[in-house]
Amino acid sequence: MTALPETMRVIEMREAGGPEVLVTGTRPCPVPAPGEVLIRVTAAGVNGPDLVQRRGHYPPPPGASDLLGLEVSGEVVALGADVARWSVGDRVTALTNGGGYAEHVAVDAEHCLPVPVGVPETDAAGLPETFFTVWSNVFFNQTLPEGGRFLVHGGAGGIGSTAIQLGAAMGLEVFTTVGSPEEAAFCTGLGATRCIDYKSEDFVAITREAGGADVILDIIGGDYVERNIKAARHDARIIQLAFNGGSKVSLNLMPVMLKRLVYTGSTLRSRPEAFKAAVARDLESRVWPLFGAGKLRPVTHVALSFDDAARAHAMMEAAEHRGKILLVP
Repeated sequence: MTALPETMRVIEMREAGGPEVLVTGTRPCPVPAPGEVLIRVTAAGVNGPDLVQRRGHYPPPPGASDLLGLEVSGEVVALGADVARWSVGDRVTALTNGGGYAEHVAVDAEHCLPVPVGVPETDAAGLPETFFTVWSNVFFNQTLPEGGRFLVHGGAGGIGSTAIQLGAAMGLEVFTTVGSPEEAAFCTGLGATRCIDYKSEDFVAITREAGGADVILDIIGGDYVERNIKAARHDARIIQLAFNGGSKVSLNLMPVMLKRLVYTGSTLRSRPEAFKAAVARDLESRVWPLFGAGKLRPVTHVALSFDDAARAHAMMEAAEHRGKILLVP
């Protein structure tokens, strides 16, 4: 086995702030604790929570790395005690609690998955965060109506492109909001049935005319909160994953009672480790085979070097991407 380096290259934050605070640095190489594997990183995904943490509003949980990066792909190069499944040399993709923006990261072995059949290892870095998030909120331990309608906001982004594919693969009719004809074409190619241009069309009217949505996945918040309630069918679920348009709203909650709606939301990093492990196993058994069958595919917008981390964050903040932005050591 090749000896592990004592130090590694990382992306650090000089301070909380804009994309320009991201700089490359050097840290000691981590040592895997019991139950962990050490991964030599092939690529790391860039996600919305990374941007929020960079601004100073999403601190890592106790014991987690202060480095950004919630998902990686790469090679297992060392094992902590009590790791049974993985071996040195295995190629995996993994959900992390932080630390992904580095050449090496120690990860809970139960939060690793094999690189799916047919998926390039670099592209696999963009799978865990969005697939864990969408699957755990929309499908995991849930019963969805056969042929139900799934409204996905922000279909061209990382969460949106994953939600569209999973919805279509699970037999749902997927409506999504987009900001341009190019985004509409992109989302249609992923399996969306109806793309709604939020700049010129009213998603409430269009969704209600079709019969309403059984599940709504939202990252916008703001005035979308009340509009989602209007667009929902009776007994629907509305799932809030972010509040890019604001989290403080004033609204009439009577329709929630009259329609018997479930309004919920979650953040993934703070969920118990056992919950994330259970989601990982469910993904591996029910979702990962769909990549090999050609029913799912990774959606990578661009892979940039660590030196371009600031550019990657600026690109994501400007919503200039379709799918995932990756960083490569």
